Amino acid sequence: MSHDFGFERVYVELEIYDGPRVGIADVHGVPHRFSSKYDENDAGGLGTFSIVPIDPSVLELEQAQWSIYVAWNRRCEAGASASDLHPGEGGVDSRWDELQVLLAESRGAFSACARQAKAEKQWIERDERYAEDGPDYRMRWTLL
Repeated sequence: MSHDFGFERVYVELEIYDGPRVGIADVHGVPHRFSSKYDENDAGGLGTFSIVPIDPSVLELEQAQWSIYVAWNRRCEAGASASDLHPGEGGVDSRWDELQVLLAESRGAFSACARQAKAEKQWIERDERYAEDGPDYRMRWTLL
């Protein structure tokens, strides 16, 4: 039996370049880490992604770090001082740094068991590009 999951939630965007490249999103209803196998010859598409399911505890840690990023981004967009460094610089936000250590192994865990998928992106109409519940788009996945 086939299920049409449509466009699904993106929880966290970790890298973006001509579209989402690394992050956490639901793939057929299950949270997965995704990493782009970016192909500059893929005219207009997002390319192929490696995807691996993640544990709910990892998702919780990723969302905690994402919330720190969202708060920082809001301050920057509101014109906060130049001294408000990105938390990823290290030594700026102790919780961010702690989460970075806790997430390191999971973020590097793309192994031979990763599945391959293609994705499409759909924008969400809202005022903020980044919010606690994720970036302003959803993705639909086709497993290869």
